[in-house]
Amino acid sequence: MSPNHRIKAPRSGKKPVDISGPAAPAWPSYKGTSQFAGTSPSGRVTVYVDPSLGQSGLQNAQDLLNDADRVITANDTIFGTAGGPVSAIVFALGGATDGTGGADHMGCDYTTGAAIEVDASFGSSARVSALFEAELSECSMNGNLCGLSTGEALSRWCATVVGNNALSDFATAPQWVQDGEPDFVDQTDPTDQSADSIGCGMAFLSWLMSLGHSLDQIAPVMVALGDSGTLAQLYAKLTGDLSGNAWSKFQSALQGLPNAVTSDDPFNALAQPAQIAHTKQAGQAAAGLRAVKLPPARGAGASDCQPKSRRLLPPHKTAHRESRSA
Repeated sequence: MSPNHRIKAPRSGKKPVDISGPAAPAWPSYKGTSQFAGTSPSGRVTVYVDPSLGQSGLQNAQDLLNDADRVITANDTIFGTAGGPVSAIVFALGGATDGTGGADHMGCDYTTGAAIEVDASFGSSARVSALFEAELSECSMNGNLCGLSTGEALSRWCATVVGNNALSDFATAPQWVQDGEPDFVDQTDPTDQSADSIGCGMAFLSWLMSLGHSLDQIAPVMVALGDSGTLAQLYAKLTGDLSGNAWSKFQSALQGLPNAVTSDDPFNALAQPAQIAHTKQAGQAAAGLRAVKLPPARGAGASDCQPKSRRLLPPHKTAHRESRSA
C-alpha cells in the first residue's frame, strides 16, 4: 500500500518544495510538467498537478487525492467490478480553471484509458472529483459502450451520483427537448458528442431510476448489452416489459411531468433512495466483486482502431468542438 504524500501549500515568499514521485504516464493532451501530488491509501489512484496553477491547483489536487478512494469504491459498486490502478492530472484543460474544460482519457478500459485528465476547478473541488468519476466509469465499461451515446449518458450519470450533481451545468436533456425529443431509445447514436442523444439518455436513465432501478443495477446491464444494445433493451431487461413499449411509456412519463425539462434529472431520481443501492463502507466495497476482465492483447496488424480521446465537455463547448472538426 502506497503512503499518502500530501502537498503543502508554499509559505508566502518561498518557492514550493519539489516533491519527487513516480514518473507520470503519457497523458492524452497535457504536455507540461507533471508534479506528483501523491497516491491514495488504496494505492489505486496516483494524482499529479500542473504546478503553474499555484495554490488553488494544489488544493484541487490534494482534495482529489483525499477523495479518490471514496470515488473508486463507489465506482466499483456501481459496476460490480474491481477496477485497476489509474493516474490523474489536474490542469487547466482547455484553458479553463472552473471545471468547464471537462475531462479526458483514451480507451474505455484500465489498460488504454488509465491516464485521466481533469480540469481544475478553483474553489470547487467537488467538480474535480465528478470529472474524475466520469472518466473512471468509462474504464469500468471494459471497452463496451465507448464513443456511443449510451456509454456517455451512463458515465455522466455516474458522475452525477458519485459527484453529488456537481456538474449540473453540463446538462444536455433540455437541449434534447428543445430539438424535438428525437428517439434515441430505440436506436443508439454512434457518437458521444451529440447533446441530443446524450440528453435523451440522461432523461431516460432519470426515468428508470425514478421507477426504482438503481444505478448499480443499470450499469452492469448496459455493459452486458454492449455496443449494439439500446436503452429500450435496457428497459426490457430491468422491467420484464417488452422493449417496444419503452419509448411510448417514456414519452407518457415526460408528458406527465409538472414542469419543463430543465436538467438532466427531470424525474428527480437523485431525491429517491440511494442510487447505489448496496453501498458499502470504503475499504469493503471490493470484497466479493468480480475482477475486471481486460481485453486480450491485440497482435500487430489488428484491424481495431486505436484508442482516441474521450473528452467530456459541457453542451456549448461540445457544439463548438464539433464545428471545428467538421
